Amino acid sequence: MRTSSLFLLLALFFTACQNNASNTTDEADSTSTEQEEAPQEMKYTLTPFSSSEAYPDAAIESVEYTEGKYTFAVGGESYQLGVQTPDAEAKMCANSAKGQHIHLIVDNKPYAAKYEASFDYEMEDGDHYLLAFLSRSYHESIKTDAAHVAKKVNVGDKAFQSVEDITEPVLFYSRPKGTYTGKLATEKVMLDFYPVNVTIGSDYMVKASINGEEHMIDVWQPYYIEGLPMGENTVELTLVDKDGNKVDAPLNPVSRTFTLAADPVE
Repeated sequence: MRTSSLFLLLALFFTACQNNASNTTDEADSTSTEQEEAPQEMKYTLTPFSSSEAYPDAAIESVEYTEGKYTFAVGGESYQLGVQTPDAEAKMCANSAKGQHIHLIVDNKPYAAKYEASFDYEMEDGDHYLLAFLSRSYHESIKTDAAHVAKKVNVGDKAFQSVEDITEPVLFYSRPKGTYTGKLATEKVMLDFYPVNVTIGSDYMVKASINGEEHMIDVWQPYYIEGLPMGENTVELTLVDKDGNKVDAPLNPVSRTFTLAADPVE
């Protein structure tokens, strides 16, 4: 009887130890899973712009390039080159003192801001992807069909030799760019881009890598980037499909390194 009782006590002891070990393992696995699934804390935030001054009749009616000179025909009564956009002060971001302008983007190069409809511009011979759009004074694009032109061009002897529509999906990078100086310009930096033959939010999205931190964008609109450090920063934009895979498209991806600097008089 004593032997039977001893075996029974030992069996109960080992069973309890096994249950405790199993519970400890389950708790550890649960904690590990919770840690793995915890969302990563973001350093930077993307906040949509408020509605901007609308220019419903603004238009680029034609564009020519001859003898190394661009000539745009800008139409519409509501929009004028070289004037301040009325809501510029309310936007609280970098603004051009020279006013509204044309953003000219050739291939994946940084845009050229042009405040007159005719200007000299050097282009290499060969094929190029060209985007030009009308911009507000704070560099936000006017996102209408009429206010932009997107073409694939062949250049030779400082002139267009051929011009055709772009048929592939292309994502053009616009802002941020260059150097931002002072508290007002550096606290909120505008992110703006221009898709061609692409509807963002249905079959395509934009992956914005901000200093390596990835943000997925499914609405075509400008955004404030907040939380950027002073000094050099890099933004890379990639056109991706609905599953997050990089699209096989020209100029994809495109990145820019820009600088935030303190105003020495502040």
